[in-house]
Amino acid sequence: MTSDVHTANKERIRSLRAAMYNFEDRVVRTALMDLIAPDAVIHMPYPFGDLTGPEALYENCYAPLFASVPDLERRDWIVMGGRTEQGDDWIGCGGHYLGTFVAPWLDIPPTGHLAHMRFHEFYRFDAGKVVEIQTLWDIPEVMMQARAWPMAPSLGLEFHIPGPATQDGIVPGPWDETRAQAACDHIVDMVAYMNRHPSQGGPEVMEMDRFWDPRMTWYGPAGIGTGRGIAGFRNWHQIPFLSSMPDRGKYVDELIYHFFGDGDYAAVTGWPNMNQTLTHDGWMGIAPSGKRITMSSLDFWRIEKGRIRENWVLVDLLDVYRQLGVDVFARLREFNKARPGGSIAFPVGKP
Repeated sequence: MTSDVHTANKERIRSLRAAMYNFEDRVVRTALMDLIAPDAVIHMPYPFGDLTGPEALYENCYAPLFASVPDLERRDWIVMGGRTEQGDDWIGCGGHYLGTFVAPWLDIPPTGHLAHMRFHEFYRFDAGKVVEIQTLWDIPEVMMQARAWPMAPSLGLEFHIPGPATQDGIVPGPWDETRAQAACDHIVDMVAYMNRHPSQGGPEVMEMDRFWDPRMTWYGPAGIGTGRGIAGFRNWHQIPFLSSMPDRGKYVDELIYHFFGDGDYAAVTGWPNMNQTLTHDGWMGIAPSGKRITMSSLDFWRIEKGRIRENWVLVDLLDVYRQLGVDVFARLREFNKARPGGSIAFPVGKP
């Protein structure tokens, strides 16, 4: 059984992606206006916050980034779509913004070199228009490239996150509902088993070998880093995460998840989609506050031979710090105040 609504929505997104490949102010602004409803609800990562409509999105987010990276380029390596259990139609895009970083952005000092920033962007469509956007930009990734990351070092590896090993992340149509549902079911079952630990027992209750390929790669956000294999995932992310917040999964009734699938890919949106309490030490060098916090995570999974081979994860870590009373940007300014300020006179795009 197939449905072409998601194929049509991918085609609508393609015009915006094309405009952002060779980023020009007027072209990108027009593409945003054509695609996004004037009253669309737009959730951006901290420090941008929630916005309404395409004009606010461009002026508050894209225009400052373009001013700092004048040869800005968008590269997508995942474009997938599907319908959620709630009956909503979503398109999920994952990739990088990149270009020459020559002027300060969000108080991050420029490098004069190529900079890259991973994005996960989710678009909810209604009658051919985008009516909601949930976006995470890996801003700490840019801080690290500028050697300006002001918080604790990551446990996992920090590097330029790749797209799918199979190079098939731009999923073609038509949308296959049966195949999409199978991908979604695998992920939903995996999450249910993951949430058993630690409240219902040790790591064995998650049955990770059942759901994850032994050569899986978990591409975490900058600040946490990437882990290879189940051991890498557990040691560099999950163990410190759950040790610090052992009530993970106890408040799922207060959250709404939006899972959808497309071919061998599945994705989840949610704003927020985690709710837990930081009661112990060990996670990202943050002292336990006993404070309950929410987290927004936008994820993609690729399934290979019935198990998860790759998982791309972004979390709004800067908003987590904000909730815990840590102003990362204030520390960034203190950390870098002895460096020369201003733009770098570099002939971007010239011979």
